Amino acid sequence: MIHTAASDPEKPQSTGARCLAQLARIRQSADFDATEREHRFLQYVVEETLAGRGGRIKAYTVAVEVFGRDSTFDPQNDPIVRIAASHLRRSLERYYLTAGKSDPIVISIPKGGYVPTFSERGLPEDGDAAESSTPTMAAPEQARSDASSVAARRPPGPVDVRAQLERIISSEEFHGGGRGAALLSYIVEETLAGRAERIKGRSIATEVFKRDESFTQDDPVVRIEAARLRRALERYYLVAGQNDSLRIEVPKGGYGPTFRWNNPVPSEAERASVPNMSEPAPLRRRRYWAFLVAGVVSVAAAILGYSMIGRSGPLSASPADAVPVPDGPTLVIAPFANLGEGSNAVIYTDGLTEELLTALPRFKEIKVFGRETSKSLPPDVDVSQVRDELGARYLLAGGVRTSGSRIRVTARLVDASDGVILWSEDYDDDLQSRDLFAIQSDVASKVATAVAQPYGIIAQADAANPPPDDLGAYRCTLSFYDYRAELSVERHAEVRACLESAVARYPTYATAWAMLSIVYLDEERFRFNSRSGAPTAMQRALHAARRGTQLDPGNTRGRQALMTALFFNGQYAEAMRTGEQALAMNPNDTELLGEFATRLAMGGQWRRGAELLDRAIALNPGGGGYYYGARALAAYMLGDYPAAAAGIKQADLQKFPLFHAVAAVIYADAGMPDEARRAGETFMRMRPDFIHNIQAELTTRNYTPKDQLRLVAGLRKAGLPVPEGVEAAIARAAADARPR
Repeated sequence: MIHTAASDPEKPQSTGARCLAQLARIRQSADFDATEREHRFLQYVVEETLAGRGGRIKAYTVAVEVFGRDSTFDPQNDPIVRIAASHLRRSLERYYLTAGKSDPIVISIPKGGYVPTFSERGLPEDGDAAESSTPTMAAPEQARSDASSVAARRPPGPVDVRAQLERIISSEEFHGGGRGAALLSYIVEETLAGRAERIKGRSIATEVFKRDESFTQDDPVVRIEAARLRRALERYYLVAGQNDSLRIEVPKGGYGPTFRWNNPVPSEAERASVPNMSEPAPLRRRRYWAFLVAGVVSVAAAILGYSMIGRSGPLSASPADAVPVPDGPTLVIAPFANLGEGSNAVIYTDGLTEELLTALPRFKEIKVFGRETSKSLPPDVDVSQVRDELGARYLLAGGVRTSGSRIRVTARLVDASDGVILWSEDYDDDLQSRDLFAIQSDVASKVATAVAQPYGIIAQADAANPPPDDLGAYRCTLSFYDYRAELSVERHAEVRACLESAVARYPTYATAWAMLSIVYLDEERFRFNSRSGAPTAMQRALHAARRGTQLDPGNTRGRQALMTALFFNGQYAEAMRTGEQALAMNPNDTELLGEFATRLAMGGQWRRGAELLDRAIALNPGGGGYYYGARALAAYMLGDYPAAAAGIKQADLQKFPLFHAVAAVIYADAGMPDEARRAGETFMRMRPDFIHNIQAELTTRNYTPKDQLRLVAGLRKAGLPVPEGVEAAIARAAADARPR
């Protein structure tokens, strides 16, 4: 049996050494497919736990101590930790299915938190042989009794709340500044006086920040100060206030505060997670595994609903302050549950979820949250969390069970406002008949019919050209999105080889052709694994994009690929026409939105590009880093340097060379010379050729002469060795291009 350090302070030293040895074994394995960031993440959480500091492992501490975020990090707005944890869990799962299948110790990170668990394999046969020994991070028995005593307390009263308010605003660890303290005092006193319904942006602006009666929502002062206050409160409760008896919080979606005692009563599931060592081992294991499914899901749901805690209390804000449901039907797709056996079941489950995330946004009647948001959820996410945390009206969930060549897909559509199941269906089929995509298309069509407005026209899914049922091809398309999130030269080579193999075997697979076009283009624009000779990377990219759109004219990824290839081939007007057509056909695909917005911005339409990027981020808060990088550049070009500096930190594309060039320019004009110098030095190490050909590089990306000059000036200010005469050459080229 292996205990974690937090739950077993008396464990022998050799146990910790064995866990550290297992950590080293994982990280050294070629089958542990994780990024450098995920390696650091895993090492950090394991070492902190073994050192007895598991209680410190939160999104904030991971972001600051592992990923280098600053003290303003807000886990509600920046999903970096959730995304990295999701990737890390999948990497560990793959490792233990391959190289680690015989390892003596299993390290895992249960959903709902970031604290790892350790379990030992090789238990005696007793009918539960497949189960591992107690892997939970159990709280001490004393903590249970303490929580029970808290449970018996009355709800927080005005005296309690005012005392806590004074404690917070007088603390040196409350970095709210004068405005933060004034805002917190105002909303607390208004709530205690029974006037929570008055706490609106306008009343705060006029009564706290002394705006006059002409104040409108175009002035973001209240939103900005509320975001700062939330971060200040989170930081306070992580440091000076971690043992305070009462918590004051300001949930997102409104400005009304909530008040709650700091130690909630443990649920029955939480009590069950603490092993009763007086029970026989087989009974303990059965009890633990009976709890596991419901327990892990409830913990994950609690984490997702963190900002809503306390709303039902007597001093909570008005329900009107909850996150509003967006206009029109909005859908979240939970990852489909793997109910089958064998390693292939995971591929089928991931593939079905991915295809639904591609197929459903084609229907203009619904808005679909993006894939990263979907993957951050557990399969059995509670509908109340979908409603309150994400503001979505509908939840699509289900499962996939495989047995031999047979597959059963179960899908259900739930109204998140009341939890009522509106529609459900089971699908049985034979995988050998290659009908997997037909099943997926049928599910997508029926879901869209169920959620569309009764007077609307339901678009019909284009089920032509189904992708193959070959697992290798599915892995290629899934790995493409992982590559796009990272934009590294290493992932590029892997994905290119995989996609080339897929289209060779399945030449009518339109989506694979589209993805291959984008990967080919990256040889040209990013200098990733460039190949010499004919045809050139640009020629290959154009051919693959046109092949994909010929096979399936309605394929969103194909249109995106064609638009991007035309853009970098100097056909700007045609690229924009293609992008507009794709957006009109499928306005809710966040991958397309992010790409099209970036091309618009680079062509000089910075404001519209920024608006579309904001829309992409709103639909898919956990989207790829390039969303945030492009949005940061747009903020810079629009003159909002603080927003640009904050946005580039959210992008975190450390393996992508151009990320560092953009960061250098932004930091230079944001008054952060040290950060600008470091970013510039990193960029020069990764792409030393770019600066010497800067005019051609910027022209290829369709920057206007005015924007080229501004970027060149920013690079000079950051200390990069821009050749002399570049500005004059840009001016001459602009003059030559003018009609005479």
